[in-house]
Amino acid sequence: MSDEPQSWAPRDSSGAGASSGHHRPTASGEQPGKRPGQKPGKPGKKARPRRTGWRRAIPTWRMSLGTLLGLVVLLGAGVFAAYRFVDIPAANASATAQSNVYLYSDGSVIARDGDVNREKVKLSQVPPGVQHAVLAAEDRDFYSDDRAVDVKAMVRAGWNTVTGKGKQGGSTITQQYVKNYYLGQERTVLRKAKEAIIAVKLNREETKDQIFEGYLNTSYFGRNAYGIQAAAQAYYGKNVEELTTAEGAYLASLLNAPSAYDVAAHPGNKPAAQRRWNYVLNGMVKERWLTAAERATTRFPTPGEAKPSTGLSGQRGYIVQAVEDYLRRRGILDAKTLATGGYRITTTLDRAKQDAFVQAVADNVTAKTSADRAADRNVRVGGASIVPETGKVVALYGGIDYTKQYVSNATRRDYQVGSVFKPFVLTSAVVNDSTTQDGRRITPNTVYDGTNKRTVVGVQGSTDYAPANEDDVDHGDITVRIATDKSVNSVYAQMAQDVGPAKVRDTAIALGIPADTPDLTAAPSIALGTANASVLDMTEAYATLADHGRHGGYVLVERVTKDGAEIPLPERTTEQAVSREAADTTTAVLRSVVEGGTGTAAQAVGRPAVGKTGTAEEDRAAWFAGYTPDLASVVAVMGQNPDTGAQTPLYGALGLPRVNGGGVPAETWAAYTEAALRSSPAKEFDLRTAPGSDEGDELLVDENADGGADPSSSADPDATPGTAPDTTPDASAPPTPGTDTGGTDEGSVSAPDGNG
Repeated sequence: MSDEPQSWAPRDSSGAGASSGHHRPTASGEQPGKRPGQKPGKPGKKARPRRTGWRRAIPTWRMSLGTLLGLVVLLGAGVFAAYRFVDIPAANASATAQSNVYLYSDGSVIARDGDVNREKVKLSQVPPGVQHAVLAAEDRDFYSDDRAVDVKAMVRAGWNTVTGKGKQGGSTITQQYVKNYYLGQERTVLRKAKEAIIAVKLNREETKDQIFEGYLNTSYFGRNAYGIQAAAQAYYGKNVEELTTAEGAYLASLLNAPSAYDVAAHPGNKPAAQRRWNYVLNGMVKERWLTAAERATTRFPTPGEAKPSTGLSGQRGYIVQAVEDYLRRRGILDAKTLATGGYRITTTLDRAKQDAFVQAVADNVTAKTSADRAADRNVRVGGASIVPETGKVVALYGGIDYTKQYVSNATRRDYQVGSVFKPFVLTSAVVNDSTTQDGRRITPNTVYDGTNKRTVVGVQGSTDYAPANEDDVDHGDITVRIATDKSVNSVYAQMAQDVGPAKVRDTAIALGIPADTPDLTAAPSIALGTANASVLDMTEAYATLADHGRHGGYVLVERVTKDGAEIPLPERTTEQAVSREAADTTTAVLRSVVEGGTGTAAQAVGRPAVGKTGTAEEDRAAWFAGYTPDLASVVAVMGQNPDTGAQTPLYGALGLPRVNGGGVPAETWAAYTEAALRSSPAKEFDLRTAPGSDEGDELLVDENADGGADPSSSADPDATPGTAPDTTPDASAPPTPGTDTGGTDEGSVSAPDGNG
């Protein structure tokens, strides 16, 4: 042990390690420079200076990063929740609303029956050049980019809108389709967010073609045209399939600003429209959808003038009404289904022939009316025209204007047809090989008594039915042919009794007169046209005669589609309704009506023609029904009080003492038929008449012949030529015309008193 004294440092009573001697402990036991409670730093690291003053208000980078990450997580959670809970909604009503479109046989539009001008088409119907033009204008990366939403474009558009550079969409085709079809046109942040979410979902559930097709069918092109098909018609008067690339580029330009680029409505906007059109075409070249050579030869396709809305005025409403009735009666579409809209209905109507009918009425009827004649207020006209071989209705005239006269005069069944019914009696006589009551076969040359008010005689004697001839003329003994030329009522009433009224009725139905026609009663008066068949009904029946007795029903609609899909139509079938000999015999007799009878005005047609005149009771309607070998048509002039709707006589109308079938109706028929067939060569009738029907086969009255027509040889003192004792009661015989029945007797029939 050393004797030198040792020096010991005092023990730290706090238990801390001994000081290194470089720092002195403070009175509190903390190291100098450290805040109270601060953990000891690593040896050699300088402590962070304390933030003071304004620096304390600025978040640190750690705080900023944390906040940003929190916002991203929150936004992601919101998007995820929105994607989960926002479903693709049902289409909005305005996006699916469509008009039914009615077309002529050449595809031109007759009418639309709704407020929304839209027709849906398949994408395959849109020419590639038109598709590419729309893509070049609106979204060139549509097919190559899987994104449904262009975020960058949306941000750019939003910025431009906020900074006053104008409202911009910044939307892809998918987004625009969602806006058009599912949402609306309002500009709100909420709608834009929903649009983006639905677009993403839709992009996963539908193909690009389906989305593009929907876009083309819902976009607005101006001129009240929704969809590419309606736009094609509105601007170029053609169907979308017929559009050229240049026209497609113009329509694509309209998507950006329809009113600003309609150069027909606003000629001053043509430079701007051409710039936009050039932009579209140049985009097509850039995308290699159009060659530079094709681009160089493309010229600006100036659109046509905007046409007024094709509503239901004029003949349109009558045609739509007739078509709807046709579709319903044949079980093709009922009214409720048709009302859903979107049907494209191509009729058999020929535009040129329809126009010709309207012009013929205007020239021969309307032009002759005068505001100074009270009777002219009551004049109504109905007309129809059918091609016999095909049954196609090529023209239909319903009245002066559907918006002024709602009821169609072509299809109404409340006017007597008068003597235009008489040919059916002769046809029935030949079909049934009928004979007079004294046993003579009925042919055009059979002699009858044409005495005025001659009582019709049945097998049991007088029927008490004695119809008057026109102007109470006594014609004496005349042949059926002459009785047809002169439209003698007494002869035809007796002939109907000889054939059998029920058989006459059956023949009329076989020719095309509907079985439910009002007053188609099996009585002798049926011959004089007491039935209330429509103009269209009578045209069908005459077309059957023109087609040598073949009947298949008229055809008014040849094609129906919806959204590009065909609606099946019943196939027309024909049958030999009456024998060719019967039909052709009637045609031969009707030819003489035009050549020298009551229908000579029809000779103005300038080609072989046949026809029959008719006048209804009290001259309330006047008819002419006739045909050439290739066209059957009927014209009727009717009287109706515009205030009460009551049928009125035509006395004094059009400046005439009376209107009969051989006058205005025959003249109108001739004018129409001449115009309708002007470009067609005239055809001769090819007839095979029944034996004894030729004009050289007249059967002369021979008092010595067995069963002759001499009244003195008849066993019945009341018998007249063409009659014999009756053995079967005729319960259906009507009272004599003019007898006051008070309108209460069941089955009482008033026969027409005119013959045309």
